[in-house]
Amino acid sequence: MIRRGLISLALLAACGGLSSCGYHVVGKTDLLPKEIRTIAIPAFGNLTNRVRFSDALPSALTREFIRRTRYRVVADPNEADAILSGAVTQYSSYPILIDQATGRPSGVQVIAVMQVRLTERVSGKVLFDRPAFEARQRYEISLDQLAYFEESGQAIERLSQETARTLVAAVLENF
Repeated sequence: MIRRGLISLALLAACGGLSSCGYHVVGKTDLLPKEIRTIAIPAFGNLTNRVRFSDALPSALTREFIRRTRYRVVADPNEADAILSGAVTQYSSYPILIDQATGRPSGVQVIAVMQVRLTERVSGKVLFDRPAFEARQRYEISLDQLAYFEESGQAIERLSQETARTLVAAVLENF
């Protein structure tokens, strides 16, 4: 009985030591200043010839901030404590799989590169800055002409959602 008590005490001490060592679950930390309560996410700029991704990104970021954080997202940057601004600087897509029988692409890789910055509105202090934030998404193309379904729209939606998840985690953890 005494031995069990000592083992339990040793395990408890080890757990207590681990909890104070600085490790945390990814995506659960918030390193932004406590004064920040509202964030504005205006339309992203676009330096490419593809507009759908830059159009979808602000709403995906808004949903992700609302879903995962304590921050209120406001439409007017003049009413926000911080402003998350950005621009899509590069957008490329290229085939990654080729059907051997037809020579047509059957899989596509999309890569988008963005400039992203979170700025405290009143002071102008930069809280987060990534001049080359990269996002990727793959999608498949049906080879059957009758069943052909263009998936690029869904791929862009998935790309914006995944980018929002990754970007919000990076902002919160200042990673």
